[in-house]
Amino acid sequence: MEYMSAPALFGQMTALADATRSRLLVALERDELTVNELTSILQLPQSTVSRHLKMLSAEGWVDARAEGTSRYYRLATASLDPASRRLWSIVRDEVMHTNAAEHDARRTQAVLAERSTRSQQFFSTSAGQWDRMRLELFGRRADIALLGLLDERWTVADLGSGTGAITQSLAPFVARVIAVDESRAMLSAARKRLHGVENVDIRNGRLESLPIGDAEVDVALLFLVLHYTAEPIRVISEAARVLRPGGRLLVLDMMPHDRQDLRQTMGHLWQGFDRATVSGWMEAAGLENFRYNPLPPDPDAKGPILFAATGKRNAAAVTSGGRKKADAVPLMKTA
Repeated sequence: MEYMSAPALFGQMTALADATRSRLLVALERDELTVNELTSILQLPQSTVSRHLKMLSAEGWVDARAEGTSRYYRLATASLDPASRRLWSIVRDEVMHTNAAEHDARRTQAVLAERSTRSQQFFSTSAGQWDRMRLELFGRRADIALLGLLDERWTVADLGSGTGAITQSLAPFVARVIAVDESRAMLSAARKRLHGVENVDIRNGRLESLPIGDAEVDVALLFLVLHYTAEPIRVISEAARVLRPGGRLLVLDMMPHDRQDLRQTMGHLWQGFDRATVSGWMEAAGLENFRYNPLPPDPDAKGPILFAATGKRNAAAVTSGGRKKADAVPLMKTA
């Protein structure tokens, strides 16, 4: 067992001794949050939250990453030494059941719901123009590379399927496609496009709580979707849950960029993702054999450079907390 020096231990204990800092860490262990979001959750002035975050960062308790003009903070779980983890476990177990922490958790859900609402409002008003808008931004056939990777025996999940353009491309090449989207406007457009395609199931559901059973699909696709999700790490974890052992998750999305205008014109919540971020999320979801490759830009595209990332579900992996196939939401057929 590793032990930290007395000065280091006292420094860590000082960081955790304050009730506000402990509440911050409980919130940041669950979710990646900005200063503004934390001020809303803890109902404290921004200056107070920033001051406590500065101390926690100095002591190595939190990590931060830039996202446009915002910084997102999260508990530095991976870099904490064993002694610090033991200390945090004791403090967390005491703090998380207090009234203040329970209220924080409820307000966190409201903050995350607001993130998701901003994205869904965009989709509800843009379904009719979506194909044209995405074509202009990312090019004509960003999906063509997928087709050479498919096996005709596979079941593929198109997660965040939108108007069904990718589902339509996939269907002739695989045994079955499950298309999932939360926006009813997008699903209505998809049903029209895919009417009569017999090997496609369209399901209404959230990507953070998929209407798909455990280990039901061979491949899960998140195709230009992740930057619209309020909690990307939870979306990736859910995608991993529905993969069969040996199945693969494929993420196609934007590399980090500075296009602030896309938040307003396209409803984006995130300004791309780098290799380290996506790798960390896939590892946390139990996926291995990670790969991340920038894609050659489409000469007609006006948007950021795209990447393709993959992760494989370990054949011995077991997910917990998921729904079994019998508990999945009933299918909504395209016909």
